[in-house]
Amino acid sequence: MNTGFVILQKFLMAPMAKISQFKIVRAVMAAGMASVPFSIVGSMFLVFNTLPLTFTGLEGFFENTFFRVSDLYMIANTATIGILALYFNFVVGYELTKIEAEETGLKVNALNGAMLSVFAFFMTIPELVMQNGIISLLTDEPNTVYNGLRLQPFVFRLGTSGIFIAIVMAILATHLYFLCVRRNWVVKMPETVPLGVSRSFTALIPTFVIAFTVIILNGILIFLGTDIFNIVGVPFTFVTNLTKSWLGVMVILFLIHALWVVGIHGASIIGAFITPIMLTNMDENVLGAHIPFAGEFNNSLVILGGSGSTLLMTFFIAFFAKSSQLKILGRASAVPAIFNINEPIIFGMPIVYNPYLAIPFFLAPMACGTLGYFAINSGLINPIIALVPWPSPMGLGAFIGTGGDIKAAFVAILSAILALLIYLPFIKLYDNKLYKDEQGKPIVEEQTA
Repeated sequence: MNTGFVILQKFLMAPMAKISQFKIVRAVMAAGMASVPFSIVGSMFLVFNTLPLTFTGLEGFFENTFFRVSDLYMIANTATIGILALYFNFVVGYELTKIEAEETGLKVNALNGAMLSVFAFFMTIPELVMQNGIISLLTDEPNTVYNGLRLQPFVFRLGTSGIFIAIVMAILATHLYFLCVRRNWVVKMPETVPLGVSRSFTALIPTFVIAFTVIILNGILIFLGTDIFNIVGVPFTFVTNLTKSWLGVMVILFLIHALWVVGIHGASIIGAFITPIMLTNMDENVLGAHIPFAGEFNNSLVILGGSGSTLLMTFFIAFFAKSSQLKILGRASAVPAIFNINEPIIFGMPIVYNPYLAIPFFLAPMACGTLGYFAINSGLINPIIALVPWPSPMGLGAFIGTGGDIKAAFVAILSAILALLIYLPFIKLYDNKLYKDEQGKPIVEEQTA
């Protein structure tokens, strides 16, 4: 086990610790967290609209009441999930500029960085084509494309499918902004000019630079029969497709928990990369797909009680542990565990750098992830179509996230039981060790020939 920890430290912990400090990664993490309230609110309206599909007895009532004004309240869904890429774009631009100003002392304004990011992103949204040597906006049936804007059902590229290009354009725009300021390509105003006016003129030349850069890129790619959106989408589509496979899900769960074992918050670091993908997959499920790894798949069906799937294990040690250490820790951690908070368990048992518990900490989530993946993939339960708050208690998150599928709640409960069964032999061994330590009895190691 010590060799295993050394390997994890050398080949996983060190590289991921460096990656987590990258400015871009920190900005994307901030964007993911900032988008959560909007995603949850938009999802709740969608879940409400799908209730009659689950509880068929409500169909008549909904048809005569809520569905008469559904276009009114579903605007909340369109203004959240429907333009999620815009939120990502704005926050990434803001955070990158803020980090640059704080850590390098460069005189850039975070709000300018955010607005320039939005400007660059919006320049990639209209679809253009070259016909007979003329570049023009794509036109199609009125209900599909209007003035180059593909409507599905709102502006397609503003939704979850546009998150990756939104991030890329925010990075491009802010770095061009930084370049202009470093080279002193800015309009300087006298100190007597109000700060707001001065800031607006500071962004004037960077705006021109960004505009010309994106126009040139667009022009070259349109000449080649594509555009920035499609070019950027190629590698990210490949990564997204990996998350639709069982093996891809297992790799993600392994990385999250491998980082935890060596003391790094795996969910936060890996989450920065997979959150846009899971939101995109969830949006595809809303449109009729059946992708298991979407929305809050992990918190709803896999890591019940927190990373490592420790919910029922926490209750087990609270009531059945022989050692005082585990019993007291379990009772103190039981209530937070209900809401998927288990840092007291991870650092208090501890699970970090603990050879007794590292193996089940890996195995339990991967087994639960396998159960959840195939339960959705086989059609046993509905796919996740709504983003629920990650602290949702066992069963409730799965029920709401799948649009009211009661079978999903039972799968979540079964997942928690499966995790407990995996932990039992390891936790008993660790408990016995601690109990003997507390009793002051020497531990005799078994010798093997």
